[in-house]
Amino acid sequence: MKSHKWLYPLLLPLVLFSLSAPAAEAPVDGKTFERGRYLIVAGGCNDCHTPGYPESNGKTPQAAWLAGNAVGFQGPWGTTYPANLRLTVQKLTEAQWLARARQPMRPPMPWFNLREMTDADLVAMYRFIRTLGPAGVPAPAAAAPGVAVMTPYIEFVPKNLPKHASR
Repeated sequence: MKSHKWLYPLLLPLVLFSLSAPAAEAPVDGKTFERGRYLIVAGGCNDCHTPGYPESNGKTPQAAWLAGNAVGFQGPWGTTYPANLRLTVQKLTEAQWLARARQPMRPPMPWFNLREMTDADLVAMYRFIRTLGPAGVPAPAAAAPGVAVMTPYIEFVPKNLPKHASR
């Protein structure tokens, strides 16, 4: 009998990877897909998480959606970047997504809007994003206030605010 011991080192990484990956969910039906797509568009997710989306007047091909953005938002909190949601959801189960979507996030992400969504809406978004598949690279790491960044950024600080009226 021929020995195949040389195969074991090759199989070990595959076994370990399969144990660390989230379990696959059920296939996405058309109604869930369309609901998730609608919520992504109506929720303005592409405005920040898809490079060039606002400039294209929403005409960026769906294949390029939600791959994160290296254009940051700078304000009193420091500089933050829109996450690559396509990579993020590949690492999360639906339950993990539901928990994460409702946790406070750095500005200007309107996480409080996600907090108010139903589980069904958040699951539809999750399943839609997962159907897009992984793409792109992770967004740059956030920078603390006062730390210079080398990426483009939008200054997110109001100017010319009216003085508070005395009562």
